[in-house]
Amino acid sequence: MKKGEKILWCIKSVLPSTTKTCVWLLKITAGVSFAIMFLKYFKVLPVISGMLAPLFNFIGLPGEAALSFVTGYFVNVYAAISVMVSLDLDIRALTILGTMVLSCHNMITETAVQKKTGSSAVRIVITRTLSAFILAFFLNRFLPGQMVVATGTAGVEDMEFWVLFKEWLISTAGVIVKMTILIYTLAIVQKILAEFGVIRWVSKFLRPFLAIFGLPSRTSFLWIVANTLGLAYGAAVMMEEVESGNVSGRDVNLLNVHISVSHSNFEDLFLVSALGAMWYVMLLSRWMCSFVLVWELRAEYYIKDKLFKKNC
Repeated sequence: MKKGEKILWCIKSVLPSTTKTCVWLLKITAGVSFAIMFLKYFKVLPVISGMLAPLFNFIGLPGEAALSFVTGYFVNVYAAISVMVSLDLDIRALTILGTMVLSCHNMITETAVQKKTGSSAVRIVITRTLSAFILAFFLNRFLPGQMVVATGTAGVEDMEFWVLFKEWLISTAGVIVKMTILIYTLAIVQKILAEFGVIRWVSKFLRPFLAIFGLPSRTSFLWIVANTLGLAYGAAVMMEEVESGNVSGRDVNLLNVHISVSHSNFEDLFLVSALGAMWYVMLLSRWMCSFVLVWELRAEYYIKDKLFKKNC
């Protein structure tokens, strides 16, 4: 088979499964964002944020920072940033809040993606949420400086329902177009790279680095996708790899634990850093957290295997 024919075959072969995944993901994205629109309209998010304010004071952040975290938790990093810019936070506070948001955002959609690949949704939610607050606690203890009190207002402006609906419609349409293009592009590129042996080469190159994190070399391409583009955009590739049997369920669980708190380390990290947060602290702290989480899960597997052999 010639190169051109091989590439054409790759494109045709991924279209059915990618279309199925794309439709599933877009349904979730549109549904979740629509529900969040109602929460904004009825001002539910500020209420939740107010309840969390004392906890945020404990980790060195002003109470207003809770609204940014809650918004990002249910929506995405962009939404969290839109609240962050209204607060007068110093570099220290921005770094702590930025680390929390990067660890724990778009929870409903991203958890659905990870559950679809075989991981426990409950475990993912608990892991990401606790990791965000544990990281914030340690950063508050070890980063120099004192807690800053925000002077900005992080309230939610009053908007008529149809104005809010129009805003939701435009933003969701933009996200859907972007996601569709990226999902199909990634799926096609992954198939072509696999067919021409590039992924095998990349896996060999990344093996020592991934081994430090406790990850199998088979997950190298998925690790690259998650760290560059994120979980939602890499969903089709991840599901394809799992369904094809290229990675085992255990491999996927290890990878999911790692990327749950550390993914999209280009665009999202850059956006938060642009506000003044320390990018290297946000990146390295989440990598350290991922390191601990993966090796803890490996220890669980080791103990289970030992007990199983003993019982047999």
